[in-house]
Amino acid sequence: MPETARQIADDLRARIESGELTPGDRLPGEPSLVRTYGVAKMTANQALKILVGEGLAVARTGSGTYVREFRPIRRVANDRLAKSRWGGGQSIWSADISQRPLVADVRVYEMAAPHQVSRCLGLEAGAPVLVRSRKFLVEERPVQMATSYLPAELVRGTRIAQEDTGPGGSYARLAELGAEPVRFSEELRARMPSEDERADLALAPGTPVMEICRIAYTRDDRPVEVNQMLLDAGSYVLEYRLSS
Repeated sequence: MPETARQIADDLRARIESGELTPGDRLPGEPSLVRTYGVAKMTANQALKILVGEGLAVARTGSGTYVREFRPIRRVANDRLAKSRWGGGQSIWSADISQRPLVADVRVYEMAAPHQVSRCLGLEAGAPVLVRSRKFLVEERPVQMATSYLPAELVRGTRIAQEDTGPGGSYARLAELGAEPVRFSEELRARMPSEDERADLALAPGTPVMEICRIAYTRDDRPVEVNQMLLDAGSYVLEYRLSS
């Protein structure tokens, strides 16, 4: 009985995960898959598209489909939010990718808080917030967009309102203002990107995104930052270390 596209994709994925097919290797083309599995050309094409959609492969027009060379980023929430990191002058982002990051398109400005942001920060509707938006690139390709919202009355005129927030980033500066973050909550959901988001992150067709909303709280449970992040799902592995 002919194999389905999903079964073929599973076989190819197993070969990638075992190391038989390594990053940069060309995957078997449609003619080869048709011969090997006894399927129609359309089924072979669908199998390759499944791997592209999962972020394991990339299609190159006129050349074929290749095992993705980009090394996935392991995002360990516990490590990146530890005070020992930002309190020691390191960036949160460096916990994910060591020395590989590049921050681009940094924009800092004030605006009236969107409804969800004002609710999360406990502000009155339309209260001013400082917005910090930026894009993170690894190996010259965008992998994440992030937009932080902070109460303008708290951070206006401080280094947080500058493009370069200094060693330890915004959390270190908040601590200096007497608003040190000590607790965080994160909500995560997966979805398909809009066309604008797909263009901003240079996503392959069919690649989903992960949307994370993090809120930082002070010791007295005052919310001082809302950070809305959009991640290329094909570039990340999310790890959470929990104790019983």
